[in-house]
Amino acid sequence: MSYQQKRLVYFIVVVMMILFGLASRVYSHFLPFVIAENAGDILWAMMVYFGFRYLLVQGNMHTSLWVSLLFCFCIEFSQLYQANWINLIRNTIIGGLILGKGYLTVDLFRYTSGIVIAFFFDKLFHACSVKNTKKQS
Repeated sequence: MSYQQKRLVYFIVVVMMILFGLASRVYSHFLPFVIAENAGDILWAMMVYFGFRYLLVQGNMHTSLWVSLLFCFCIEFSQLYQANWINLIRNTIIGGLILGKGYLTVDLFRYTSGIVIAFFFDKLFHACSVKNTKKQS
């Protein structure tokens, strides 16, 4: 699979994660409590991982894993900073979705879970695409 094809796949997966994440918030009342409480943050972290895979398509998956964790943790810890200017950004729809509103330690576990899940799906995708490439040869 070419780098452009991989980029397209990662782009599609990022869009899917965004849609699933938004749906998990909008339709949370239809979901079991545990899923409704955790799905949005887990899907957000998965979107971050796949976004970094899109940007670093030629790089190592482990690099994307660590960069994603660092990014998510920095976003969460930034929520401890409550200056007026950043809170104005957080009070917008996009700003709230990206930066969050308030620090929660449990979010670090949710982000870690989402990134690890995405990493393993990515490894599975990579293994399947390598296997299909070998079959075609």
